[in-house]
Amino acid sequence: MDHLREDDRKRHIYLDPDGCGSGTGWVFVIVAAPTGVVYQNQSGGYSCAQYEQEGYLIPLFGSDLDEELKQIFVGELRGWGMRGQQWPVELLDRLRAAVGSFAVYGSGRHDELHPTALILDESRLAEAAETWIPVLSPDGPSILVWENSD
Repeated sequence: MDHLREDDRKRHIYLDPDGCGSGTGWVFVIVAAPTGVVYQNQSGGYSCAQYEQEGYLIPLFGSDLDEELKQIFVGELRGWGMRGQQWPVELLDRLRAAVGSFAVYGSGRHDELHPTALILDESRLAEAAETWIPVLSPDGPSILVWENSD
């Protein structure tokens, strides 16, 4: 008899658990999918919350990819984020633009030759925190993650 809980059968991957990626400007998209692999990222700025999503990871490449996101969450919001709060219109517009600047080349389900921009998933905006932004990718609901500022 198999007495393991379903979650015990999943592989947990902690993104940058020891901070060795600190200052490198890494950015990933976690596409929600039943893969058996759960990615966890320290999020929420100073709250140091641990959020997780089952799926697959798509790395995004480039220099200073997280700069505008840091400007919003570290500069404007002082490292605390907006999880569960009402977003001011100007700040929400900046977040939409920042998310839209990221593009995914190819897709797990489509043979795409051109990059597709990410879209802020405003139906899940209450989940948004520093380093944890719900987005829509070519493969559906996803999470945009980067290095926590704490």
